[in-house]
Amino acid sequence: MGLQFRKSISICKGLKLNITKNGVGVTIGKKGCHYSINSSGRTTATVGIPGTGLYYTKSKNLKTMKKEAEKKKAKAAKEQAQAVNAQAKEEKDAALEAELQQNAEKAAQYEEYLEAIRKIHLDCEPSIDWEALTGDEPPFGNGKMGPNESAALEAYHQYQPSFMDKLLHGDEHEETEKQLKEAIVAAKQQDMELLENWLEMKGFAEEIKKGNIDAYLDVIEEANPFGDMLDFGSDFEFGTEQPDRMEIEFRVKSKTVVPKESVSLTETGKLTVKEITKTQYFDITQDYVCSCAIRLAREIFSMLPVKYVYIHAVDRMLNTATGHEEEMDILSVAFERDQFHRANFEMIDPSDFLTSFPYEMSFKKTAGFCPIKRLT
Repeated sequence: MGLQFRKSISICKGLKLNITKNGVGVTIGKKGCHYSINSSGRTTATVGIPGTGLYYTKSKNLKTMKKEAEKKKAKAAKEQAQAVNAQAKEEKDAALEAELQQNAEKAAQYEEYLEAIRKIHLDCEPSIDWEALTGDEPPFGNGKMGPNESAALEAYHQYQPSFMDKLLHGDEHEETEKQLKEAIVAAKQQDMELLENWLEMKGFAEEIKKGNIDAYLDVIEEANPFGDMLDFGSDFEFGTEQPDRMEIEFRVKSKTVVPKESVSLTETGKLTVKEITKTQYFDITQDYVCSCAIRLAREIFSMLPVKYVYIHAVDRMLNTATGHEEEMDILSVAFERDQFHRANFEMIDPSDFLTSFPYEMSFKKTAGFCPIKRLT
């Protein structure tokens, strides 16, 4: 135990100055209840019963408390910063995930588009059986009641309200009966329209079977089976002078249809867009043009009883003799029905498929299509 030093100086009643070797302090209060504080930051509160020796003392160190408070504040600030960083990281991760998802969708859309322009020939409307249409029986016999009128008449006869219904709801009964009678008249009109439509279709089918070219063109205009192909930038002209064939010219707009850039994903999911090679571009263009030609033939064979379909593809190309772009024939092919329908369209390569038929096409992998003279 070392040497201790303590001296108390009474300044006034209830206030003392304490001097120790560790510092200076003051005591406030009286005997039995006083409060001390020294320069080290330590405080002491004492409460006791004078003369008994019983007392209660509680000490604090203000400097230590201040340091602890600062530590708590620093800890709270650190935790808040960590929470902010965690939230920022979560938002960044969510944004990155959304970006990767968007990248994947863009890459998938690109692949789907490529597949679509290379497989246009896979879609086709159902075939029309003109032979069956000419042999069909009318919807109801001549002079007989039609199906709509028969059903409406049966509904009228089945409506039999009771005596009490008529007595209590007479007005409603009369209104219902009136509506049922009106329904019979409307149903009879529907049957007449049904019979007229059947007669019109039968007459139209007979004209198709006879090889009426005007009827052919009416079918094409009415059915409009190539509407979705317009999305790929092509338009069409139809014509023929012989009932066993149909000739179609379509304008290829490869510059707007065939993409000039490829879209793909890196291993980390980033989107890569780069210009495709000329070889790739021309390869896609060839498949696109040939697939369009096959689709046109499929639709015509499904709609009309023709034996041959001639397809001529036209595109704008540089005429080296004039130095200007002009519309030139790039593909001409004659499809024959029986041979055409033996194909498995799900598995064919459009460009290879054309080689089974008379055709004209000049194509180079590094230069694309060259002008040709169309089949006649």
